[in-house]
Amino acid sequence: MNATTSLVPVRGLKSRFLQGLEKAELESILASAFHRRLLANSVVQNQGEPATRLFLLTSGRARYFYLTEDGKKILFLWLRPGDIFGGGALLEQPLSFLVNVETVKDSRMLVWDRATIRSLAVRYPRLHDNALSIAWDYFTYYVATHTALVSNSARERVAGILINFARGIGHEVPGGVQVDVTNEDLANEANVTVFTASRLLSEWQRNGAILKSRGKILLRSPERLSLQAA
Repeated sequence: MNATTSLVPVRGLKSRFLQGLEKAELESILASAFHRRLLANSVVQNQGEPATRLFLLTSGRARYFYLTEDGKKILFLWLRPGDIFGGGALLEQPLSFLVNVETVKDSRMLVWDRATIRSLAVRYPRLHDNALSIAWDYFTYYVATHTALVSNSARERVAGILINFARGIGHEVPGGVQVDVTNEDLANEANVTVFTASRLLSEWQRNGAILKSRGKILLRSPERLSLQAA
């Protein structure tokens, strides 16, 4: 891991956390951060540690995960450039991080310490509004996830997660949308066994909806996958 206090310009970055700000306000906020570079598979924040920093991912990929008491790793939301994490640092009452965050690819991020980001949020209230909007979307996601867990079959859950991955972290390639995800990741997100996820992926590959390779899934037709999962 390499961190430096020199701020690398962030050009073309779209972040909901920073939307609606005037140019001068944005420059002031960015100038108050320091830039951090991390290699893939680095843990950025640990559950249970004080929420003393707020992060904004500027390049790469990261994801939330939680470790149970018996050491099981549960994956949550994936993070793309423009996403923030560590939002507890904005709150008046000191809190601890609920989950861990790890980088999936080599990544860059902006970091504000708690005192700085709280001071900026007082000066620029739009930051608080944007953070609350993001928190609302997280809650919406977990409502949908829990509803699917209770109401949908394993087949429907795996298909739904794969389609969401394609929309959220996929990238277009010839023949469809490629998602860099393993069978284990998909099984964890859908709350099924790896065997079940592998069996369903093999079936969908035979039917032409996807194409599997090591650590990657090419989604050829979301519509066909949805029909096969129904």
